[in-house]
Amino acid sequence: MMRSVQLRSVVAAAISILLALVVVGGTVDVLASRHLHRSLDRTLRERAVEVAQLNASAPALLTTPGALDSPLGGTQMTVEVIDRHGRIVARSLSLGGRRLPAGELVPHAIRDGRGGYADGTLGADRLRLYAAPLADFGGPAAGGAVVVSASRRDIDDTIASVQDYVLLAGLVAAGLGAIAVAVLMRRALRPLTRLAAAATEIERTGDPRRRLPATETGDEVGRLGTTLNAMLASLERARDAERRFLADASHELRTPLTALRGNVYYLARHGATPEVLADLEQDAERLATLADDLLALSREEAAGTPQEIVSLDELALEAAGGRVDAVASGPVRVRGDRAALERALANLVQNALRHGPEGGRITVSAEQIDGVARLTVADEGEGLRLEETELAFQRFWRGGRAVGGSGLGLAIVRATAERHGGRAYVRGSRFTIELPALRDLSGSAVRTSGDEPEKGFP
Repeated sequence: MMRSVQLRSVVAAAISILLALVVVGGTVDVLASRHLHRSLDRTLRERAVEVAQLNASAPALLTTPGALDSPLGGTQMTVEVIDRHGRIVARSLSLGGRRLPAGELVPHAIRDGRGGYADGTLGADRLRLYAAPLADFGGPAAGGAVVVSASRRDIDDTIASVQDYVLLAGLVAAGLGAIAVAVLMRRALRPLTRLAAAATEIERTGDPRRRLPATETGDEVGRLGTTLNAMLASLERARDAERRFLADASHELRTPLTALRGNVYYLARHGATPEVLADLEQDAERLATLADDLLALSREEAAGTPQEIVSLDELALEAAGGRVDAVASGPVRVRGDRAALERALANLVQNALRHGPEGGRITVSAEQIDGVARLTVADEGEGLRLEETELAFQRFWRGGRAVGGSGLGLAIVRATAERHGGRAYVRGSRFTIELPALRDLSGSAVRTSGDEPEKGFP
């Protein structure tokens, strides 16, 4: 995978550099060609002006051999001087008996009195031509035209050289860029290679205590390593919690099982007595309760997001009776699992009955404030101390004053609250389940959790 990423990066970099240089080279080619052609056109025009001035000032010199062959600015040009009837008056010696392929340039220059440019060929040479009118006085060429031409070979060679240099530079730049990217990618991917190797070793050994190698880069790779190490630490904590849970469950099961075995042994040796039968029944009940609570906690932690609409005010009212009073200020609706919430409320009520003052009243209240629904169970006792509130919802915690129970009731309450997107907490003797409330726009009540959501609820 790393090699694949590196190879793709190198190829992409090389292609990008090559395409960029092709664009730049094409632009340079167009600009250079335009500049060279304009420079040649300007040179041809200047030479035509010289010949026109010579025709006006000393027309006899036009017919002097070699008078029209002097180069201008290092550019070798050929010249033809034509009278108004299209006859050649003078020409450059390099032309010999040939004529410049001026085409319609000469008639237009004589007729319209304006110069013009054209391209043509003479033999194997590609030419650039310029024709300009001559003044209608002095000498045999009066009223005629002058045609100046120059070969385009130098311009074509220069442009071809520029194209070759651009192509060569593009290939060299693409190669150097590919090498640079390969080196940089190799250095950049080296931490990922180490992370992959360490992760493979952790997967092979199955040991979440091991960690990935730390990087000092501070970039995305470093943050990835830190995040993965945090994930491994979380998995290690979860594994330790699972082991502690198994150890605690085993310890909790050992006591009733030991008592049950002892009573069975006594029953086998001495026969049945009312006391032994009562102990057997109590031990069996305790085992059944513990097994039920373990199963409920396991299911609660593994269950998905609930989708029913549940009225917490109805749950509070249904829990009333005997020593339990219910208070509901109005409809309080949440999206949840009615059976799970009923079990959690029953656990809180049972906890208050078991640990509250004997004969004291218990209050179950449901309220909704600022989009938060709260289901609270309070007794008249002193409640938990501050340091005990952090331990109350842990598995198998009963507290120094607690008696009876499996120690899983409040853990189930917390698991239920967290599955519903909320939390469970205690302040003194008030145990509260806090959940996100549903927004009620219609003001009508939902009678049961199995009904369809009414209009106005999200």
